[in-house]
Amino acid sequence: MQLVETHIAQKQENAIRFQEYGVGIFNTIPTKSGIKKAIKKGLIFIDNNLATTSKYISGGEKIELFESEKPSTFERLKLDLEVLFEDDYLAIIHKPAGILVSGNKFITIANGLTQNLKKSNQFDAVKPKPVHRLDYPTSGLLLVGKTSASIQYLNKLFENKKIQKTYFAVTIAKMKSKGSISCSIDNRESLTDYEVLESVKSDRFEFLNLVKLSPKTGRKHQLRIHLLSIGNPILGDKQYFLENKILKGKGLYLHAASLDFTHPITKEKLTISKELPKKFRNIFRNF
Repeated sequence: MQLVETHIAQKQENAIRFQEYGVGIFNTIPTKSGIKKAIKKGLIFIDNNLATTSKYISGGEKIELFESEKPSTFERLKLDLEVLFEDDYLAIIHKPAGILVSGNKFITIANGLTQNLKKSNQFDAVKPKPVHRLDYPTSGLLLVGKTSASIQYLNKLFENKKIQKTYFAVTIAKMKSKGSISCSIDNRESLTDYEVLESVKSDRFEFLNLVKLSPKTGRKHQLRIHLLSIGNPILGDKQYFLENKILKGKGLYLHAASLDFTHPITKEKLTISKELPKKFRNIFRNF
């Protein structure tokens, strides 16, 4: 067998199983299932011993990936992504609507990151990994970690609510000019602040509103659930909607417009934004 890649394990606060730690450390094996298959085939060694799924990693271990004598064919995804910010530690990309961030599908943002981002030169470089989610139909900014340390730091920033996210949505029906929405999602507290920037009359929907959204928590489908709860669902939403008020064929009018946070490594203040999609500007000419 021929050595393909070598990785030195990042120091861990608490030891974790290798099948969890190993996800993303090798460029040629981006998934957990891929790691498990490589272990089963005897292609991974930890400190010169065959790796097992139950092996715990605490830091400093030399992890080596070898090439099988009969390498399988691999179809490389071709997906052009707009990169809005990138350095050796992290990147911010624009996620188009209608693409999964990650999962078992071939066409995902996660699978397309390596070809769109520069390889990190840091000693703990890993396969670029999204550190939060955007729904399949949502467009906008996605934060990506490029090293083990940056991924851990970014996760902590999200946990501590140190990353400010701003969304824009087009909503249906007349609504208050601003307010806060608080309701339980999956038995967990959730909060969203909103402000209506412009409203236009609509024959079918009464009014269409351009709404600025500032989520204070990060629950699944939070913005979509919250806006439906006050009677103003997002235009194009096929899951959270009012009866006979579904717009088909145009997608969901929800856009993750900006990220505001302090870089966890360089301590640089970052405010990255992306303009509204054209379908928004077709309704609201002033934006």
